[in-house]
Amino acid sequence: MGSQGSDGCSAKVKLPEIKFTKLFIHGQFVDAVSGKTFDTIDPRTGDRIAKIAEGDKADIDLAVKAAREAFDHGPWPRMTGSARGKLMFKLADLMDQNVEEITSLDALNAGKPLILVKLVDFSDAVNALRYFAGAADKIHGETLKMSGSLLGHTWREPIGVVGLIIPWNFPTTLLFGCLAPALAAGCTVVVKPAEQTPLTALYYGHLAKLAGIPDGVINVVTGFGPTAGAALSSHMDVDKISFTGSTKVGRLIMEAAAKSNLKSVTLELGGKSPLIIFDDADLDMAVELARAAVFFNKGEICVAGSRVLVQEGIYDEFLKKLIVKTKEWVVGDPFDPQVNQGPQIDRRQFEKVLAYIECGKKEGATLVTGGKACGSKGYYIEPTIFADVKDDMTIAKEEIFGPVMSLMKFKTIEEAIERANKTMYGLAAGIVTKNLNVANTVSRSVRAGTIWVNCYFAFDADCPYGGYKMSGFGRANGLNALDNYLQVKSVVTPLYNSPWL
Repeated sequence: MGSQGSDGCSAKVKLPEIKFTKLFIHGQFVDAVSGKTFDTIDPRTGDRIAKIAEGDKADIDLAVKAAREAFDHGPWPRMTGSARGKLMFKLADLMDQNVEEITSLDALNAGKPLILVKLVDFSDAVNALRYFAGAADKIHGETLKMSGSLLGHTWREPIGVVGLIIPWNFPTTLLFGCLAPALAAGCTVVVKPAEQTPLTALYYGHLAKLAGIPDGVINVVTGFGPTAGAALSSHMDVDKISFTGSTKVGRLIMEAAAKSNLKSVTLELGGKSPLIIFDDADLDMAVELARAAVFFNKGEICVAGSRVLVQEGIYDEFLKKLIVKTKEWVVGDPFDPQVNQGPQIDRRQFEKVLAYIECGKKEGATLVTGGKACGSKGYYIEPTIFADVKDDMTIAKEEIFGPVMSLMKFKTIEEAIERANKTMYGLAAGIVTKNLNVANTVSRSVRAGTIWVNCYFAFDADCPYGGYKMSGFGRANGLNALDNYLQVKSVVTPLYNSPWL
């Protein structure tokens, strides 16, 4: 495991210019009503990147008012689907034209390797935007065969003003996973990005204006969860909340939605996903999948395969190969193309992950590699593997959201299924086997929203994604995602000479 330079960052990197630091409301960049700002931090060093406007309830009120006006009286919901799609395609084109600046902002603000931001985060976001732009003119209802002399049909209409509360681990990907279907449906939105990663959300507001999306359709209020996020969740003029983040905060959002106007809620929450590797697996492929499933994006990903269950026949050899491969995983400056893993998002997350590592040691798991911070500056942590992990250990039960793998041994397929399901979460699972019957049996038996067979992180704009159990409800991606932002209206008309006339 290495790092770029003794301080974990390179002084030669040319950082992006920070152009947008104010709230984006009704097509304009404005100061917070309070005049307050907060620091957004460079996780490579712990230093300030810029001062960002700190929105709170007063600013949310203004943003919701703008979105409400744009929905109730503006052109966006009244445009044809093809007209909305055309502007969404234009926004995607503008994103492509500014790819270097956008991806540099995410790499800087979130501590993500720049090359991966380009290949994964940005690419997925633009693909999602174009996918739903193409779907905008394909939203239609049904003709109903009603009893008697009645003619019925349904309309699918935009749900209204939508609040999007976006996390910090994939600030671009997860924004457009919600924003794109909401726009295609004809909704207007208020975006509350994570306070750790506000820079790209503000930049997208600027690009939306250039694309010709009407003022008020997209609004961005930067600020903190307990103030801006809470105000958005409880606002009486917001018709829908989509939240991605922790299960703890998801509960608070549901409570706020229920206590206000019973607004609809979609939640994509935590995970503790199992990766189940059987004796017949291609060992080298299994090692690569396990390493990526846990350490990709420094473990800051809800579907991280952080519980790796390996069948006893290959366990020892798997562990040997895994240790070798993990020691090749490079930790360092995210702007260095040789780096696999950047810093954790902030000091709080950095200290939380290190605390989990200490907990694993105290509870009797065997630390086989990693386990320490690295570098003299910033929030870097070595990729860490624990062996001999038991199901009741804290590191096997709780979402760590960092580069920490819990390695477990199992004997039978029945044991693997039982232990895979022994969690309150159900976001994803991975299966590595050459046996189709095993793959089918485990896929049907594991309670999770996405099952990957002989692959991991295989996302696509056309593939629905969401959780079971306490990992939330509702689906992103695929045409199913449109359902989050549409409601069905039934229209019934009596036929001529019917008893209703």
